[in-house]
Amino acid sequence: MKIVVIGGTGLIGSKLVARLGEHGHEAVPAAPNTGVNTLTGEGVKEVLQDANVVVDVSNSPSFADDEVMEFFRTSTTNLTDAAREAGVGHYVALSVVGTERLPESGYMRAKVAQEELIKGSGLPYSIVHATQFFEFAGRIADSATDDGTVRLSGAAVQPMAADDVAAAVGETAAGAPLNGTVEVAGPEEFGLDQWIGTVLTARRDPREVITDPQAQYFGAVPDRELLPGPGARLAQTRLSEWLTRQ
Repeated sequence: MKIVVIGGTGLIGSKLVARLGEHGHEAVPAAPNTGVNTLTGEGVKEVLQDANVVVDVSNSPSFADDEVMEFFRTSTTNLTDAAREAGVGHYVALSVVGTERLPESGYMRAKVAQEELIKGSGLPYSIVHATQFFEFAGRIADSATDDGTVRLSGAAVQPMAADDVAAAVGETAAGAPLNGTVEVAGPEEFGLDQWIGTVLTARRDPREVITDPQAQYFGAVPDRELLPGPGARLAQTRLSEWLTRQ
């Protein structure tokens, strides 16, 4: 199949393109640096010509409330309009476990808006809800650092490796549309503070992680909202295995 990957040069997108290619699909990476801009619409119609599937793993360059909402609303509208016109048979999007449970987060509200546009588009679709990526631990620590100290809550998380995210999205893209949502997660549960602290220790990062029950994560103060439900597909890669590979 011809599968167009929006955000195909990023962390998940590049892994997904490689994986789909290994399985015999024509995987086309689409991003601003390949001439495809979903915000302006540049190159979108052209890249979707003759596509069987479009997979959106793109992300907003800004996480500010208004800007992230504008990104997902505009880019998703442009993509769904072009996909309908091109006769694309399957629209796949990567989203986040817990989006609908954290309305106080501007980012999560924007992801909910994205999902609603997809569901209302009339296109056959599948939405993959994934937990946090191991690879983003450093960014999370940086965003929570104040005067050399990392302040994070003990919110429950079940992070996973980007390779496993790409595998789940690829499997979904190659299959029949779900017209629904599937959850994927890592095999272990941690406190957010515990997970980030473990990664920093493994990297010999001298920053101290302080547990702050009121520390925000994407503008919210989660408890167990970021955990997947009982029917989630669990990946195999454990944090210790991932750290060893690094």
